[in-house]
Amino acid sequence: MEEEGKREERKWAITWEGFVQELKKAGYIAAPMVAVSVLQYLLQVVSVIIVGHLGALALASAAIATSITNVTGFSLLSGMAGGLETLAGQAYGAKQYQKLGTYTYSAIISLIIMCPPICVLWIFIGKLLPLLGQDTLISQEACKYSMWLIPALFGGAVLKPLTRYLQTQSVILPMLITSSFILCLHTISCWILVNKLQLGQKGAAIAFSLSTWLNVILLGLYVKFSSACEKTRAPLSREALYGIGEFFRLGVPSAIMVCLKWWSMELLLLLSGLFKNPKLETSVLSICLTISTLHFTVPYGFGAAASTRVSNELGAGNPQLARMAVLVALFLAGTESVIVSSGLFLSRQVLGYAYSNDRQVVRYISVMTPLICLSFIMDSLQAVLSGVARGSGWQKIGAYINIGSFYLVGLPVAAVLGFVAHLRGKGLWIGILAGSFLQTVLLSIVTACTDWNKQVTKARERVLERRSSVKDEDK
Repeated sequence: MEEEGKREERKWAITWEGFVQELKKAGYIAAPMVAVSVLQYLLQVVSVIIVGHLGALALASAAIATSITNVTGFSLLSGMAGGLETLAGQAYGAKQYQKLGTYTYSAIISLIIMCPPICVLWIFIGKLLPLLGQDTLISQEACKYSMWLIPALFGGAVLKPLTRYLQTQSVILPMLITSSFILCLHTISCWILVNKLQLGQKGAAIAFSLSTWLNVILLGLYVKFSSACEKTRAPLSREALYGIGEFFRLGVPSAIMVCLKWWSMELLLLLSGLFKNPKLETSVLSICLTISTLHFTVPYGFGAAASTRVSNELGAGNPQLARMAVLVALFLAGTESVIVSSGLFLSRQVLGYAYSNDRQVVRYISVMTPLICLSFIMDSLQAVLSGVARGSGWQKIGAYINIGSFYLVGLPVAAVLGFVAHLRGKGLWIGILAGSFLQTVLLSIVTACTDWNKQVTKARERVLERRSSVKDEDK
């Protein structure tokens, strides 16, 4: 019987029929996850757009506050939640369904623990930003905006594990429905709070916090009462506390993987302010970064699908199907990046008009567009490979790769090309592109050299041995 199961796995793993079967499974997860990530990203975009109509000061402070809170808070939580993709995904594949709920509690507790230090930083943003050369008045207004985002930070500490809990079970439709509803409601409530109730920019932050907690409540109710989560619901117990250490061991390197590149892009904006025409350089790089970030929400969905499929199959003891999941996800990401980058390249002469009427800015963006297209390809591939790392549990390797790629290669090359070779913003972007290329190559090598049978063994040990150790402690 066991031999027959192995033959069935090989059949699906190495044939065209198996590829198509896996393509359907990955598409079922990836398509709605792409929509979910785009919808969640648009929440902050809508807030900044509405605040932008209040004037230059409100727009500048809201934009800076959004950037700072993303870098120091929300991205950190999102990255750490990646540790749950390993634990919960492999537990679900191994049919240890109660573990899924327990791991989620461990993640929520861990992320809440991370929030107070972040809050302290946000409270003092008004004093820290002037030390970095920012205008005092803008810094003070940014601080006010950030403080009203503190409730959203704690909401995110619950929401991000909840989304991973559902994602690892391939329960994506509820997240798509709630994200669509929340975005519509957020747009209305943000406009009312900012304009009708005249709360100004803090009204946008309040609306974002309310939207985050409403999303938590809606998904929490679904988890509580839906039959789809019946097997994986678990009561809060001491086992959740025992899992905090294990979650941090995976969550911290996972956060480093996410944050290091994000921080390197923010450093590019700071460096662009040192050129002779800082207004032009900063504006163009900011637009390029906005385009790149918006696109990244798409391959992020492919990465989530790869993480889910790989972790599930490893937990289920199917190494060849895990390998097939990687190939399918790379195929999807590669196809998407070629299509989107081709369209962007063909529209390079008019792309800038979507953001500015300044002809100098438009021409500069047309020059930068081929580099952005290459970034799309690198981002798509690394998003999937990072998802594979999260699903397999080798986040530490990914963290080391990111450190070397962006901080030992990417940023130094960017500085040399930008300032020494006088390529300005183009040189900065080429440097980060070089880092992305190195990151993609190294992640590809690690993935290609992965012993999937060994990963299956590690997954089983991770899920089953911990269960035995907890039982022994209870005795």
